[in-house]
Amino acid sequence: MHSVTLKPFIDFTDVDSRPRRINDFPIRCDFRRANRNCRIVARASERDGGAGAEAENLSQQSSSSSSSFFQRSQSYALMKQQMELAAKSENYEEAARLRDSLKSFEEEEPVLRLRGLMKEAIANDKFEEAARYRDQIKEIAPHYLLKCSSDATTLGIRVQVRSVYIEGRSQPLRGQYFFAYRIRITNNSDRPVQLLKRHWIITNANEKSEDVWGIGVIGEQPVILPNNSFEYSSACPLTTPSGRMEGDFEMKHIDKVGSKTFNVAVAPFSLSTFGDSTDNI
Repeated sequence: MHSVTLKPFIDFTDVDSRPRRINDFPIRCDFRRANRNCRIVARASERDGGAGAEAENLSQQSSSSSSSFFQRSQSYALMKQQMELAAKSENYEEAARLRDSLKSFEEEEPVLRLRGLMKEAIANDKFEEAARYRDQIKEIAPHYLLKCSSDATTLGIRVQVRSVYIEGRSQPLRGQYFFAYRIRITNNSDRPVQLLKRHWIITNANEKSEDVWGIGVIGEQPVILPNNSFEYSSACPLTTPSGRMEGDFEMKHIDKVGSKTFNVAVAPFSLSTFGDSTDNI
């Protein structure tokens, strides 16, 4: 399998189309945007009696837990950034103090603790307990059960993604979080394909979604031959410490004139300041 060598160009899925520069490379985003706000409303029937009030109370508790998790995530991101800055400025005492604070935070953080308990329950075949821990995590942080990676295959075209939080380009105090991601597209079919368009659905921790469309990727519409792959890096800024992305690539076979286009899925993956650190718990 061969990989295509890429030129050093980053394609942002950003929120406007103004020219930008990152590391002295010109960046221009060109897409049309559509916001989608979705609200789910639960209504109790007359037969439910007091169940409606109970459901509303649970909803408020869940909202409070999510808000608390949001604040803890902000604190965690800020501490990580401060530790990095302290180490760069050779203030090693402060860096060590922040390192210890981060370790204590990770040990006491409810979501991290619940994830560890869930993994332990699964290992011991206690699946009812595992389901309970999973549901508790969903209430506190719906995004957290997603991995910072995904892998999906459509008509022989495999798309693998891995995301990472970039502390150096984030400003937690201003509500700015910067995530980079790497994508590998592998053609496991017996026909050459060309990537024509991209479509992303980006959802932040407040469940606010945004659709982003664009021509090709990183300014290219690459042709991928059978048993070859194409890789590129991009980035996504968020206003919350976590979120998720998913989408699809519009492609067509180029070995036959008049071939219809088809969509290749990009499975959902997480954007998280916590990363996948709990995998080893």
